[in-house]
Amino acid sequence: MASEQSKELYQLLISRGYPKDLCSEIAYKHMNTDYTATRMLGYLYRITNPRIEDLIDEMLSILSDRDAIIQKKEYEHAQSVINDVYRNGL
Repeated sequence: MASEQSKELYQLLISRGYPKDLCSEIAYKHMNTDYTATRMLGYLYRITNPRIEDLIDEMLSILSDRDAIIQKKEYEHAQSVINDVYRNGL
C-alpha cells in the first residue's frame, strides 16, 4: 500500500505532464516512503518543471541520502554493541 505522500507525488508528477509509467516508477517503486516522497515533493514545489533528467538525478540523490542515513544508523548500532561488550564483557 502506497503512503499518502507517494500518492500525492504521483498526482503531482502526472499533473506536471510527465509520462504515466515514469510517474508510477518514481512514486510507487523508488519514492515509496514518507521520507523520500516528501523530499521529492519539496524539490518539485521549489523547481516547477524540471527536465526528466533532472528529476531522475534528484531521485537518485534522495535515495543516496537515505542509504547513507541507514548505513550511519547501522554503524551507530554496531558501535553501541561493541561499547557494551567493552564495558560489560561477553
